[in-house]
Amino acid sequence: MAQHYLLKNCLLVNEGKITPTDVLIKNGRIEKIAASISNANGATEINAEGKYLLPGAIDDQVHFREPGLTHKATIHTEAKAAVAGGVTSFMEMPNTIPNALNLELLEDKYAIAANTSLANYSFYMGTSNTSADDTLKANDFKNSICGIKIFMGASTGNMLVDNYNTLDKVFRESEMLIATHCESESIIKENYERLKALKGELSPADHPLVRDVDGCYESSLMAIQIARQYNTRLHILHISTAKELELFGNMMPLKEKRITSEVCVHHLHYTADDYATLGYRIKCNPAIKAKENKEALWKALLDDRIDVIATDHAPHAWEEKQGSYEHAHAGLPLVQHPLLLMLHYYKEGRISLERIVEKMSHAVADCFQVKERGYVREGYFADLVLVDLNKPSTVTKENLLYKCGWSPLEGFTFPATISHTFVNGHLVYGNGHIDESQMGQRLLFDRK
Repeated sequence: MAQHYLLKNCLLVNEGKITPTDVLIKNGRIEKIAASISNANGATEINAEGKYLLPGAIDDQVHFREPGLTHKATIHTEAKAAVAGGVTSFMEMPNTIPNALNLELLEDKYAIAANTSLANYSFYMGTSNTSADDTLKANDFKNSICGIKIFMGASTGNMLVDNYNTLDKVFRESEMLIATHCESESIIKENYERLKALKGELSPADHPLVRDVDGCYESSLMAIQIARQYNTRLHILHISTAKELELFGNMMPLKEKRITSEVCVHHLHYTADDYATLGYRIKCNPAIKAKENKEALWKALLDDRIDVIATDHAPHAWEEKQGSYEHAHAGLPLVQHPLLLMLHYYKEGRISLERIVEKMSHAVADCFQVKERGYVREGYFADLVLVDLNKPSTVTKENLLYKCGWSPLEGFTFPATISHTFVNGHLVYGNGHIDESQMGQRLLFDRK
């Protein structure tokens, strides 16, 4: 029988307000929200006085590496890290091995998650230059698959889509959200060859020169132009440049937008100046760029040109991040700390608690039409996070849960601690203890 919980005296951050309240969790759902709830049915009571209760974060872009790349990560290890960081649901990318380019391979990943993921889960259908027909079969499952992922830039395996006819077909015929990685492969290649000829050996600081502003802008512009032609539901991932922000407006409610955008925590936190100390640890695609881009991203996040915050969690073994420019893999492990990182910026006065919840929970649920999650509402699934803003926490190798065992944030002290994480009403993480007796659920979507 599912355990029931009564959270007493918490400060609920939800739907633009902070409200002192009690919350009753029963049968995996939020049973009641009220100023005072008596414990008549013997629920396990948690004194949350002074703590903030948030809806669990939904990360719409992660790479958990399973199947095929499990020396880097597994769905089990990375979902465990996610719930410890207050991320209760994730959407994972198709560039595993084999690439998830058809329904059978996609369902293989769902089967792994059903048995091993402590967080709720969904997986993108992938596409390639030659797999459009298989990709579009996802239309029949649009209420149980988060979306279609298109790499309009280099990626693992056979997933670069640079054939215009393929792009045109998928954008024209998709009945579900298309999420894109937008970087121009031709511009990247030209920049690399020019810098290689000029310098011989490239350094970490050259990465934003190889994967530059123009490469991002031209690809994002192309995606938007095709989407507008067919009224496609387009979501552009990990915006990293000020120039791309010219392509987005903020004048309509999110639920009415056909074209939306995401920013990742590392593009809000780091700048190109950080390559000097962190080197290839912060090499990622698209690249972390000059500081004026970071400032523009923050402005766009707060004025709603950018809709959601994610991680693009992409773990690699430590040895894979070493060596030459060509050898050092691109990607950062981040899913254990995005909420804590945003709480750091709350303490600095950059963003309110209400806006953090909006961009990491509410807006993701609205953007993807996630069913009965992303908000603290009676009847919704009890995906909840309790945060102690009076208890700092420091990132160390010892408290990392990633299989890769490292983080670019090692040594960083956050001004807060995640004290409890509930997934479907199950207390999966409580004061450092993880209860693996119940797995997460497959996300469902409320699409016509």
